[in-house]
Amino acid sequence: MLNIDRLRVLHAVHHHGSVSGAALALRVTTSAVSQQLAKLEREAGQRLSVRNGRGIRLTDAGRLLAEHADRVLSQLELAHADLEAQRGQAVGELRVGAFATAARGLFPAALAALREDHPRLRPTLREMEPDAALTVLARGDIDLAVVLDWFNRPLALPGGLGRQPLFDDVADLALPVDHPLADRAELDLADLADEPWVSWPPGATCHDWLMFTLRGRGIEPHIVHTAAEHHTQLALIAAGLGVAVAPRLGRTPVPEGVALIPVRGTITRRVYAVWREGSGARPSIRAAVTALSAASPAPLL
Repeated sequence: MLNIDRLRVLHAVHHHGSVSGAALALRVTTSAVSQQLAKLEREAGQRLSVRNGRGIRLTDAGRLLAEHADRVLSQLELAHADLEAQRGQAVGELRVGAFATAARGLFPAALAALREDHPRLRPTLREMEPDAALTVLARGDIDLAVVLDWFNRPLALPGGLGRQPLFDDVADLALPVDHPLADRAELDLADLADEPWVSWPPGATCHDWLMFTLRGRGIEPHIVHTAAEHHTQLALIAAGLGVAVAPRLGRTPVPEGVALIPVRGTITRRVYAVWREGSGARPSIRAAVTALSAASPAPLL
């Protein structure tokens, strides 16, 4: 009998392309991954991997079994969903991952609504970057993710995941109130080309978007400060230390000393709820998406 946990390890190696990638995704050591693969090989009675330089590659048998593992894990997901759907109630544990401003701007209201409407449901929230949320969602560590993309940089959704748009989050430009452009009705990003910028840390989805967008307009931004929290960014701007793009979700309260100017042509980031396709019928997933939709800002007219 093939062990399901070892099939998960093989599945991770197949999808991440290496033992180290699988170990990182599964949050275990590389030696633990290697040990599980060796035990699975003994169960299967065939070599599933061979050395390839400093790493490994799956054999034909390894790739074949990894493809079966995909189907087995998907079928387990469907079984879980069917059992919950037959019961017809949102109950049990629901693990959710969300980026920081969604965690602050959406989840207090959504979680309170779930507690009121579904008292037997036990949702737990983990704050994480969108790319990380999709990774842990795909491998089954969480049940639902709230992620984003930007209007000019669409989200690449891995196979096997479904999604529902929640809303479009409009972003403004944040300037010190005594900035010469702070009284404008609207601004273009190019108007701030030579300004010192406050940004998210390198590697964050929104930082990568900002660099991509500004460089696409021929602007090489001078990033002077980075901070993951929008409120920290706004505090730096209030102190006169730079300018920034400031999405509206979870932004309040805005400190005194910050002027918020709409962007000419409007820039938005799109917010989605994402789940594994096999779990879309679960009442707990549907209840959470409904609560998140209700907590989302009304669309601008």
